[in-house]
Amino acid sequence: MSKTVEILADVPALVSRGLQLILSKIEPAIAQRGQFTIALSGGSTPKPVYQALATQKLPWEKIHVFWGDERYVPSDHPDSNELMARRAWLDYVAIPANNIHPVPTLSHSPEVDAKKYEQHLRDFFQTAPGEFPHLDVILLGMGDDAHTASLFPHTEALKVRDHLITVGNKDGSDRITFTYPLINSARCTIFLVAGANKRPALAQVFAPTADDFTYPSRLIQPSGELYWLLDTAAGAEIT
Repeated sequence: MSKTVEILADVPALVSRGLQLILSKIEPAIAQRGQFTIALSGGSTPKPVYQALATQKLPWEKIHVFWGDERYVPSDHPDSNELMARRAWLDYVAIPANNIHPVPTLSHSPEVDAKKYEQHLRDFFQTAPGEFPHLDVILLGMGDDAHTASLFPHTEALKVRDHLITVGNKDGSDRITFTYPLINSARCTIFLVAGANKRPALAQVFAPTADDFTYPSRLIQPSGELYWLLDTAAGAEIT
C-alpha cells in the first residue's frame, strides 16, 4: 500500500486536488485496460468534485461509474446518492446510459438488491468466485463516527469478507454498500474529508492502535494507492 496524506488549505483546494487526482488516473487506465472505472461516494464534500468533472472534456464512452454505497431509497428520492451525482455531473455529459451502474433499490429487499449489484459487478469485471475486482478509483468520505461508505461502527457489514456488496445499517435504515475487502482491492482509493467535526475520528483512524469496529475507516488499507485529502479544519492535528 502507498499511503499519502495531504492537508489542503480549504474545501476549494480539497476539491481541486481531488479533481486533479481523478483526472490523472483516467488516461493511464484507458491506455492499459481500455476503460476507466470509478465508484462514487455520497455526501456534500464530493459534490463540487462532480460538478467540476461535468465541465471536463473526457472520453465518456470509456468511463464507467459505480457507487460505493447507496441509501435504500428510489433513485429519484432526495436522499439518493445516484440522484445527487446525476444532478451534479452525469446529466451534463455525453456518457452512455450503459456506462452508469447505479445500485438497484427497488426489489423491496436490500439483501436481494445487494446480491444483484454484486452479480452485476462480477459480470462487468468478469471476476471468478472468491476474486475481487480492481476499480481504478474509489472515492470515500468519512463521517464524524469514522464510518465510510455505509460501513458503520459495530454493524454486521464490517464482518463481511467474502462478498463484494452487503447491506449496511444506519439507525435502523438500510443501505447497500461495498464491503471493505472490495474497497481494499481498488487501484486508487481517495478519502475526501472536511470539517473540524472530523478531527476526533481522524485521530483514532490514524492512531497506531484503535478498534477497527469502532472506527471503521481504519479497515481501509488498500493494496493500491491510498490518498487522504483533508482540509485544514479536519487535518489540523494530523502530523
